[in-house]
Amino acid sequence: MKNCVIFSLIIFICYGCGSVEKIQKAKGLYSVAFYNVENLFDTVPDPGKNDAEYLPYGANQWNTKKYTAKLANIAQVLSELTCAKTPQGPVVIGLAEVENRYVLNDLVIQPAIAAAKYGIVHIEGEDKRGIDCALLYDPKQFKLESSVLIPHKPFNNDTTHKTRGFLLVEGKVAKERICFIVNHWPSRGAAAPARIWAARQVRAITDSLANTHPDLKIIVMGDMNDDPMDESMITLGARKTIAEVVEGDFYNPWWATLEDEGVGTLLYRGKWNFFDQIVLSRNLLVGKGLKYESHEVFSRDYLFQQDGKYKGYPFRTHGGREWLNGYSDHLPTIIYLKK
Repeated sequence: MKNCVIFSLIIFICYGCGSVEKIQKAKGLYSVAFYNVENLFDTVPDPGKNDAEYLPYGANQWNTKKYTAKLANIAQVLSELTCAKTPQGPVVIGLAEVENRYVLNDLVIQPAIAAAKYGIVHIEGEDKRGIDCALLYDPKQFKLESSVLIPHKPFNNDTTHKTRGFLLVEGKVAKERICFIVNHWPSRGAAAPARIWAARQVRAITDSLANTHPDLKIIVMGDMNDDPMDESMITLGARKTIAEVVEGDFYNPWWATLEDEGVGTLLYRGKWNFFDQIVLSRNLLVGKGLKYESHEVFSRDYLFQQDGKYKGYPFRTHGGREWLNGYSDHLPTIIYLKK
């Protein structure tokens, strides 16, 4: 933590001097993060959405005190995500389970991250609970060019599990064009074919992008509600090793992280899963320019329950209906790119 404070001070000074780009040019290292923030709802009814449990009179008795604490907790995590390797912070942070633009506006002005002056990409989707994907970006590192939300087409036209669309955000990092696709695939309440269907839709999107813009670098990230070795991720074309990745496919560094190292991002009935994945197109592995350098699960003691029945589990906001004042039931993930 002490190192993070020192790094943050250096970066604060550099922002003031307008020299963040110089530091990056010297180091050539950039970071990209994803975080499922677990039900970041405000306290106001959202017409047409099923957000009743996150209202003051709802099951969770969600009030201003709890909402304010949740914002501060998430901002703390975002402020510390990459400080050891890229003290300027992530280029972009993909988010899942945010209710609307208003909660994002409240999040980016939290004291822990306000100095970064994050830009926001959010497009309201059709999810029945009212949770969306979003993307925060550092305008000093990422030059936003376009964004679009491609609606998710329900599997077999079954709207029971109508869910989040696919958020596409294009822009430039280190003067190279890159597209980020933020996902939150159908939950485990739906059968596996629903997530395989989502994967097919994303693969169709990435194939179209690659055919139209062969040099475009693509990063697909999100809560896939499946593990790296599950059929949905294989359908997407996300491979375990770099050697397996052919044109159109993706490298999935998290496959080995879960299967070989036993590290995951969420714990269910004592078993680690790895739903929060970031996968990279082949041109981020070979050729010139930005390249994959490394990856990590952001894991700190304060993100885990320290005692009780769920000791060792990610420290979430609620345990049943009890407010725990935690962070999320998921851990963030990070990849590093080298120029």
